[in-house]
Amino acid sequence: MTTDDTPVVIAAYRTPIGTAGGALRRHTVDALAAPVLAALAAEIDTPVDDVLLGNVFGPGGNPARVAALAAGLGDTVPGMTLDRQCASGLATIVTAATAIRAGDGAAYLAGGVESPSTAPARTRPDGTGYTRAPFAPSGHPDPDMGPAADAVAARAGITRERQDAFAARSHARAVAAQRAGRFDGELVEVGGVTTDERPRDRFTTQRLARFRPAFTPDGTHTAANSCGVNDGAAAVLLVSEARRRELGVPGLALEVAATRGCAPELLGLGAVPAMAATGTADAPDVVEFTEAFAGQVLACLDAAGLDPFGTAEDRVSPDGGAIALGHPWGASGAVLVVRLFHRLVVQGHGETGLAALSSGGGLGVATRWRVVR
Repeated sequence: MTTDDTPVVIAAYRTPIGTAGGALRRHTVDALAAPVLAALAAEIDTPVDDVLLGNVFGPGGNPARVAALAAGLGDTVPGMTLDRQCASGLATIVTAATAIRAGDGAAYLAGGVESPSTAPARTRPDGTGYTRAPFAPSGHPDPDMGPAADAVAARAGITRERQDAFAARSHARAVAAQRAGRFDGELVEVGGVTTDERPRDRFTTQRLARFRPAFTPDGTHTAANSCGVNDGAAAVLLVSEARRRELGVPGLALEVAATRGCAPELLGLGAVPAMAATGTADAPDVVEFTEAFAGQVLACLDAAGLDPFGTAEDRVSPDGGAIALGHPWGASGAVLVVRLFHRLVVQGHGETGLAALSSGGGLGVATRWRVVR
């Protein structure tokens, strides 16, 4: 049930998602996020009160504030950048929602941005390079995400064949959505780029079966049934339910959110306790789950009773997910909510939604939403 202080998304946009080194390679994080923020700010007739952006591999220096200035929001609009790894974009939305529930009556822009193409190189004091910070303290298991996904899939009994079928499904659905124009209303052009770069036509299970393991010798994840390394930004405009009614627009109300943890070496399963805490027994009309690795996603969906090949086939990632669209880490959680908003509120395909993902370090975030009109 919604109350006056219920947080509600009333607009949601994202950039096209590009492959690292591809179409968006020359755009820094602020250049990617600014057009999205400007498009959202244009949806409301009063100033934005704050901007929250998730970011994982950016340059530092509070990209949310830089992007807000680049978007022309004005000197008085602050910004905060948050890092909860792959869950960052969804965590900023939850953070903004918490502030709205506190009763400040503000309008927030919340989401995330990632630009691996322009991220600075990282070196240790001894001059050696590294690609990620530790997910766990020294002496604790701390596998890279690919090997961890292989371990999670093996533990859950997810076969290579099922993973390839899920990846093929993701690409087929994303291509179909592109051709039908179902992404058009949520996309903001950046530097002449108007469409997602990664989805592949005719990416069949037979073709996917030819790929070799990418992370461990006997592993089941490949370059084809895993996400890519991607550039992109996504954000939403959040207000209170009382403010939404004043504006007279439909929206997507946040009913419940949960953030949970699990063992760092099982980092792909962090979403399982988070989804359980949101009450997944009440099946939503649409489920958006970040597809980092097919086996890891299937293990989480199985645990939640959401079979993308069975009773939940039409509700889980109905227009494809990150395996096809791409996984711009800091933005991916916000992409989920953008997709839910347009699928449910704009296109009218249901009334309730779940957005969830697992994150580096053994974290998971899940959110449940309901359409309000």
